[in-house]
Amino acid sequence: MDIVQLTADDLKSLLTLYKEVTAHLNQNGVRQWDWLYPNRFVIGADAKRGTAYGVREGDRVIGAVVVDRRQSGNYGELLWTDRTGDPACIHRLAVHPAAQGQGIGKRLLLFAEQQARTEGCTSIRLDVFTGNPGAVGMYRRAGYTEVGAIRFPMRKEPYLCFEKLLFP
Repeated sequence: MDIVQLTADDLKSLLTLYKEVTAHLNQNGVRQWDWLYPNRFVIGADAKRGTAYGVREGDRVIGAVVVDRRQSGNYGELLWTDRTGDPACIHRLAVHPAAQGQGIGKRLLLFAEQQARTEGCTSIRLDVFTGNPGAVGMYRRAGYTEVGAIRFPMRKEPYLCFEKLLFP
C-alpha cells in the first residue's frame, strides 16, 4: 500500500472520499464536517499545490492527508512549544469508512511526519474536532501533545490543537 502525491487528476476521487467520510461521521453523530467544509475549492487547492497525499485502491482514493505550512489564524493565540522553528501542519486526514481499521490512518500520519521532516520542518501542528474521540485518541497515541483549543465559525464544539516536535 503506497502513499503517493495526489494531483488534480485525483480531484473527483478525493471529493468522493471526503463526501463519504463526512456522511459516515454524521451518521455516527460526529458533526466535524458538512457541505461547507471540506469543499471542492479547498480540496482542489490542496491537489494543485501538491500538498495532498493518499492511498489508492484501484482508481479510488481511500485515504488522504494534507501536509503543508498553512496554519489557521486561530493558532496564533496558542502557546506552542516550537515557537522559533518551521512547523508543518496536517489537515483533512481521512480514511474511507470501508477501509477503516486497517492501519491506513496511522500510516498516513507517519507519512505526514516523515514528509515534514524531509521538508526540514521542526514540528507538526494540527487541530482535531473534540466530538471525534477516535481521531483525538489516534493523535494522543502517536505522541502528540495538546496545546489548547480553538473555535471555528459555525461549529458548536471546539477543536483541540496538538503539536509534535520532530527534532527535539
